[in-house]
Amino acid sequence: MSVRRLAPADVQPKEFSFSKENAAWANVQVAKYPAGRQQSAIIPLLWRAQEQAGGWLPEAAIRHVAEFLSMAHIRALEVATFYTMFNLEPVGKFHVQLCGTTPCVLRGAEGLKKVCRDKIGEPGHVTGDGKFSWVEVECLGACVNAPMVQINADYFEDLTAESFTQVLDAFAAGKTPKPGPQTDRQLSAPVGGPTTLTDPSLYPTSTRLG
Repeated sequence: MSVRRLAPADVQPKEFSFSKENAAWANVQVAKYPAGRQQSAIIPLLWRAQEQAGGWLPEAAIRHVAEFLSMAHIRALEVATFYTMFNLEPVGKFHVQLCGTTPCVLRGAEGLKKVCRDKIGEPGHVTGDGKFSWVEVECLGACVNAPMVQINADYFEDLTAESFTQVLDAFAAGKTPKPGPQTDRQLSAPVGGPTTLTDPSLYPTSTRLG
């Protein structure tokens, strides 16, 4: 894994603190752990801090979470820089995580990368209107629906360059495209419908005993 560094100082906010609602939520998470183990709540608290900060994790937010949990700042920083789920630089309103692992590549992920570069720019770049950014990630666990991307909290699967372009265009137009498979398949069911156990004789309407 490449070295992950915090964003430059000129884009870092000077201060961060949980909103009243998020502070109450954080206290509930901390209370789930035994006395002396409250620092185990660091991942959910960093995740909520990232959500509050607009999809990325400023240094001030990492420091705030460390203080909230009474732990050394460097320990919180170690967690934030290790897990790629934490974005260390500003992201767009619609942040695209494009799976670049083998199953997705075999099914056309390279074409999706080209769409990202054409419509958004290079990885990590935020478009001028602040709407889009993208990054390539490791497996997102939807291999059967490859190729796929995650946009914010939703998966968009069974993509082609054309259908992916339509998804991005819909977001750009202020619409909310339907997540999940972008074909007529149902979830992870076989493309084209069932292919096994389709013989009606396998399912008699009545069974005689004796």
